Amino acid sequence: MPLSLYDVTIPVFIRSFGNLSAILDKGRAFADAEGLPHGELLEARLIADMHPLTSQVQRASDSSKFVAVRVAQVEAPAMEADETSFDDLQARIARTVDFLKSVPAGSMDGREDAEVELRTPNTHLTFTARDYVLGFALPNFFFHVTTAYDILRHKGVPLGKMDFIGRP
Repeated sequence: MPLSLYDVTIPVFIRSFGNLSAILDKGRAFADAEGLPHGELLEARLIADMHPLTSQVQRASDSSKFVAVRVAQVEAPAMEADETSFDDLQARIARTVDFLKSVPAGSMDGREDAEVELRTPNTHLTFTARDYVLGFALPNFFFHVTTAYDILRHKGVPLGKMDFIGRP
C-alpha cells in the first residue's frame, strides 16, 4: 500500500502533540521546582519579534487542523487563541488530538493533486495538496513545535532530543 497524505500528516501530528504535551509538563514541573511564575515560561520568546510559547502551541494546533480542513475537506472545531496557562494549552492539545483522531483515514485518498488555497490578509498561495502538505504544512507545524521546545529549553527546562522526538 502506498504512503498517503493522511499517513504523513494525521498520525505524525498526533504523535508530536503527545511529545509536546510531555514537554509542557516538564516546563510546568521546572517552573514549580524553581519557584518561577508559570507566566515567565508561557510568555517567553526566543527574541522580541517572535510569538511566545502560548502562541507556538496555538499555531501548531491550527497548522494541523488546517491540513484536515484543506486536504481532507472536513470541518474543524473553532478554537479561540486565548490560552493563558499550562492547563489551557494541554486542553487545546487534547481538543486538537480528539479532532485529528476523528479525521477518516481515507479522507485524503486521491487528493494529492487537488488544489489547496492558502489565504491570509497578506498572502494568497495555491498549491497541490501534496505540495501544501510536504512543502508548507509539515514544515510550518514543526517550526512551531520546535520553537515551543526551544523556548522552554532556552529558559532552562531540562529537555533533550528524545523529549522532542519521543519514544516509539
